Amino acid sequence: MTGKHRLKNTTPRCGAVSVAAVATAGALLAQPAAASAQDLGSSNLTAGIEQFNNDIRNNAWQTRNTLFAQADAVLPAPHNQNVKNIVDGGMNLLFPGLVDQKLAEQRAAEEAAARAEAERVAAEQARLEAERAEAARRDALNIPAGVCPPQAKACIDIEGNRAWLQENGRITYGPVPASTGADGHDTPAGMMTVNRKIKDEVSREFGNAPMPYAVYFTYNGIAFHAGSPYILSHGCVHLNYGDAKVFFERLNVGDRVFAYGDKTYGYPNGPI
Repeated sequence: MTGKHRLKNTTPRCGAVSVAAVATAGALLAQPAAASAQDLGSSNLTAGIEQFNNDIRNNAWQTRNTLFAQADAVLPAPHNQNVKNIVDGGMNLLFPGLVDQKLAEQRAAEEAAARAEAERVAAEQARLEAERAEAARRDALNIPAGVCPPQAKACIDIEGNRAWLQENGRITYGPVPASTGADGHDTPAGMMTVNRKIKDEVSREFGNAPMPYAVYFTYNGIAFHAGSPYILSHGCVHLNYGDAKVFFERLNVGDRVFAYGDKTYGYPNGPI
């Protein structure tokens, strides 16, 4: 016995991992992009240097992402985030502005992809709505003369699930597919008057459900608005988006709306 004893290592395990990660980051980030070094010998020295620098920065970013993935794989929260913060701190020292630049590029790419997907979905929805509207128009029965009074600007055939616009009894738009109130939420029949219009309306009564191009013709919340004309409502008149836009643009406060007919579905809500 020499009387000597070894001191216990009191460094927390996660701290050791963090130090190791930083050391690894420094080593990897300092590696030159050897594959691009040959550009320096080309006649276009400026372009070669620029390419060389870009390669170094891109390699550094790939290394940063690899370290992030390793931190997530081996460390629990919040230690993994601590390591990521340290790695990004090193990145900012070695390559100022690189983290912000790459994150901005990622956000821009994600936003562009989201916009493209939204445009694709909207185009597909518009195509389907156009096909359905055209099919409904082809299949629509002739509207009997006088069924909707000539003083009405908009007409709703509750039983026929359709609506149209007219001027002095002459149809100017439609008929188009429309859904009305389900059992217990019947759309009122008779002559009514447009009292307000709200383009980007929401239903506060039903969890801020969207009601684009709302044209109210009662004082208790009944309106034309964009929505599926194949789903029953709580009293409003659902129109395809394009049709709702036309109704919104052509109807004005004071115009008369006439609804006629009744329909019993046998269930409180759902598809027509």
